[in-house]
Amino acid sequence: MAAVPQPQHTLAQAIYGLHERREADAWPRPYLGASILGEACARRLWLTFRWVARERFDGRMLRLFETGHREEARVLEELRALGMKVWDRQADGRQFAVEAHGGHFRGHLDAVVLGLPEAPKTPHLVDVKTVNAKKFAELKKSSFRQTYPRYWTQGQVYMGLMDLDRAAFIFVVKDTDEIHVERFEFDQAEFDKIMERAGRIIFAAEPPARISEDAAWYECKFCPFHAVCHGTAAPDVTCRSCAHATPLPTGGWRCEKRNHELAIDDTILACDQHRYIPILLEKFAEVIDSDGESVRYRNKLTGREFTNGDRPGLASLEIHAAEDKRALGDPVTDALRAEFDGRIVETST
Repeated sequence: MAAVPQPQHTLAQAIYGLHERREADAWPRPYLGASILGEACARRLWLTFRWVARERFDGRMLRLFETGHREEARVLEELRALGMKVWDRQADGRQFAVEAHGGHFRGHLDAVVLGLPEAPKTPHLVDVKTVNAKKFAELKKSSFRQTYPRYWTQGQVYMGLMDLDRAAFIFVVKDTDEIHVERFEFDQAEFDKIMERAGRIIFAAEPPARISEDAAWYECKFCPFHAVCHGTAAPDVTCRSCAHATPLPTGGWRCEKRNHELAIDDTILACDQHRYIPILLEKFAEVIDSDGESVRYRNKLTGREFTNGDRPGLASLEIHAAEDKRALGDPVTDALRAEFDGRIVETST
């Protein structure tokens, strides 16, 4: 007898779907965030900043992130109830923010608090984080910096850009509601190194080296850019993955092809002159030559040639759409495109 299928929890799925739709409608962050700068792999940070791909989360995880944000408000209200001074908004109601490198690097603070019992006369940068019991046990066993290098880096950035000397990261254990506080000092030398790293990543014309050339390495295996960095997926087609676009030290971007400047938020809308930064296609394509208008490649998977350029060349959107990159330069595919004025929309193995 066939097994009776389990009933679907339609309400739960509807709630998860709500969060997924909201996320799908949101534009990617137009800047490199202070909250992720402590990531070990500089290449991952560059790919994030260049919008090479979107990191996707299911509805359950998105809702969990929102739970963390709600805990922040709860803790800050508790600090106020204890008589501490809490500054978490500017005069216009917006969250406190910091930026550097022409606005290409930004971060948003939870709060600045005066009156912590450990040092009541010293204002502290305060950030609220939620953790599970397993990670909390690791935190107590090891140092804060070792367990959470991203948080430690985030704190140094905020202190340096807000001219503060102390930070307190408040951890709430989701499993037990236990509260743990990590206080640490500003380190000018480390701050300088961190900010130099941010600028080096932001203004690099090509991605930094991979943290590992082994696609199975744990930091690579679970990276949202694995398919582009170690596989044959092509980057999303935005101005930021285009060889013509350059981030400006004073803010915004410059399009060398169109000879004009782009606002930071405008770079998601690539034009038909988009040409991939060649190294981003290195896993399946090798540059043969370029005339300034198009780039000719040898397909490493087949040995055939194809061009990223105006017709009869391939638009970047076609290269991105080709799930099976062996279709690039394939004579049958090229003949069909020519005969029917067609485009590659999707291929599969």
